[in-house]
Amino acid sequence: MIIFIKIVQVIAALSLLVLIHEFGHFFFARLFKIRVEKFYLFFDPWFSLFKFKPKGSDTEYGIGWLPLGGYCKISGMIDESMDKEAMKEEPKPWEFRSKPAWQRFFVMFGGVFFNFILAILIYSSTLFTWGEEYLKNQDAVYGVQCNDLAKEIGFRNGDRVVSIEGMPVDRFQDIQLSIARNQATTAVVIRDSAEVSVSIDPDYIPAILNTPGMFTLRVPYEVLSVPDSSLNYNAGLMPGDRVAEVDSQKVFIIQDIQAILMEHKGDSVSFIINRGGTLIPKVLAVDTAGRIGVFLNSDVHKFFNVTQVNYSLLSAIPAGANKTISTITNYIKELGLIFSPKTEAYKSVGSFIAIGNIFPSTWEWEIFWNITAWLSIMLAVINLIPIPALDGGHILFLLYEIITRRKPSDKFLEIAQVIGMLFLLAIMFLAFGNDIYRLFK
Repeated sequence: MIIFIKIVQVIAALSLLVLIHEFGHFFFARLFKIRVEKFYLFFDPWFSLFKFKPKGSDTEYGIGWLPLGGYCKISGMIDESMDKEAMKEEPKPWEFRSKPAWQRFFVMFGGVFFNFILAILIYSSTLFTWGEEYLKNQDAVYGVQCNDLAKEIGFRNGDRVVSIEGMPVDRFQDIQLSIARNQATTAVVIRDSAEVSVSIDPDYIPAILNTPGMFTLRVPYEVLSVPDSSLNYNAGLMPGDRVAEVDSQKVFIIQDIQAILMEHKGDSVSFIINRGGTLIPKVLAVDTAGRIGVFLNSDVHKFFNVTQVNYSLLSAIPAGANKTISTITNYIKELGLIFSPKTEAYKSVGSFIAIGNIFPSTWEWEIFWNITAWLSIMLAVINLIPIPALDGGHILFLLYEIITRRKPSDKFLEIAQVIGMLFLLAIMFLAFGNDIYRLFK
């Protein structure tokens, strides 16, 4: 059932994005009176699941059987269909190639433009509907909990990160991303009430990209409840009790206490419990897994000042636009990592399998729409890469034509299209290969 829900989410999101993208091309083509021969969701080699051509229309609308995208076939344009026979005929007034370069530019930019607009609309809608909740980095008052990689780089448990590469980090969840995106070489942290500079060896960037969870939140150890199956059920623990000391060590953070308990597996250990300001000594049993058998309070709102922002309809629109712009900027940085071999970020390139893993196992509308907006930006930015067969390649040639007033020959465009398609196929093989490797890793 989980796999089914993920598949439905992927197909729903990508179908919407493809329809909007192709409609962007369609809109500007029809605006400039260019004939559109086909408008399809999914590809239709050999046959289609559905097709319809309205009376008096030049466009056939349909749904293909191969759910890997979609297309808008524009008359007189060299595209993935490679319709060379049509290109041998004299240009017709309604064809793409007969129109001025500036009009052709808008037709090619239309798909990307509509994807950006869609992202703004989705982000604005989600912010208006659900608002925004996050933990500011400055409000993570107990600092970070480091995994082994973070410690090896030079960070320590309890560090409060001030800046990465000279830039402050606003959100706690963005610390690791900021290091990776900026290929940072320095970080400033507050350690034992003093500012400390941490040097980051660039050789660690590949590991940072491929090791999620470098930094987690340090949370106080507070009892939520004691189940009747607990070996300390009759020890007198109460909801709200906080740990102040374990084994004569003044500790109160979950991760620090868990480390001490692991040293006393199958034994008992002395605790000092803070109950509303009153300190109570107790000796608690520790099971063979290093646990004392209590449920802990994991509500971050109890321990931290969590920022909650609600938006009106008018304020949600500029907020959605700002979120789109910042997401575009961050994704361009991430894309730059992929094209830098030393970062080994190309190993993280994924196909539909990787996209499916992004979606949750249950249908949650807020998460679904936020992921869809991010994918819309991803689709737009990737399409702007100046590779023949992508919109960016066509736009590059059109800019060349506008600047030089010289149009590339149809033969050149055909060869460029083939090269671009081969390059895209290579990327697809890399993406599927990475996904298959991760499945069996």
